[in-house]
Amino acid sequence: MGKKHSPLFLQRVEHSRSIINECDIDEFSSMLGDNDSLIVIDVRETHEYESGHMEHALHISKGVLERDIEKHPIGTSDRIVLYCGGGFRSAIAAQSLKEMGYENVYSLWGGWRAILATEIKKSSL
Repeated sequence: MGKKHSPLFLQRVEHSRSIINECDIDEFSSMLGDNDSLIVIDVRETHEYESGHMEHALHISKGVLERDIEKHPIGTSDRIVLYCGGGFRSAIAAQSLKEMGYENVYSLWGGWRAILATEIKKSSL
């Protein structure tokens, strides 16, 4: 069951979702299985990441994403999928990266909860 979010936060998320690329769990699963390069970034807080995450997912919390993304070998044209707990924070984070010039960024709708509910599980990367 998802969290109850405040109206202004939900408005912000919906705005971000309207202007970013978003994928659902089936599309994400297909991306994991194709031969194209894919960078997966977990944008949740450290305690969330430490309690469980996709194997090989890069951890850059949403709060430091803009500051720290360039510390990693990630190009602005690389295909990137961001995930959080349910797809709300990752949508906002995807908008931010898009505004920074990253051209191929997706937010995973359903986030970690969707990953856990599928066959993808933690070791798919």
